Amino acid sequence: MSTAEPAARPLPTPSHTVGPFYGYALPFPDGERVAPAGHPDRITLHGRVLDGAGAPVPDALLEFWQAAPDGSRTGAPGSLRRDPVTGGHLGRNGTDFTGFGRVATDADGHYTLHTLPPGNPGQPHIAVCVFARGLLHHLYTRAYLADGPDPLLDRLPADRRATLIAAEEPYRTHRFDIRLQGERETVFLEFP
Repeated sequence: MSTAEPAARPLPTPSHTVGPFYGYALPFPDGERVAPAGHPDRITLHGRVLDGAGAPVPDALLEFWQAAPDGSRTGAPGSLRRDPVTGGHLGRNGTDFTGFGRVATDADGHYTLHTLPPGNPGQPHIAVCVFARGLLHHLYTRAYLADGPDPLLDRLPADRRATLIAAEEPYRTHRFDIRLQGERETVFLEFP
């Protein structure tokens, strides 16, 4: 008869358990406003995050990164300004283009981002990172604002390529739905 106690099980880390853990801490005021309000070149990227059955994901969190219209990637501080008195988030300063946005989906799985056209070499695109329930690791993809020659797009079959192209709509608006799995699943990227 052994008196040794069984080894304690290690506690799960956030990537081992299914969230969301971010709903109260990560969103910040004006996270969807990457472009300064009233900027004449402002565009809107919007869409829905859908699960494998085509149902909306109401609690996803999306992060967006992009080049500035001149192609620079330096951005500007101002996305996560803090109130020096309360320590709370003040949101954006309202004048600088930061190149970064963070947006939660609503009850219908919809999101909206207001930004400036990216000046990427090659095809203009916005990098997207998806956090959602049921995902043990976040997913990376790109929203291309036009179809054309691009090293990534050129390697994809036409039907898969289409999942990365945002549909142009009236009033400088582009629609980019993200399908997490199933029919017309969005192409997701793997980084080493």
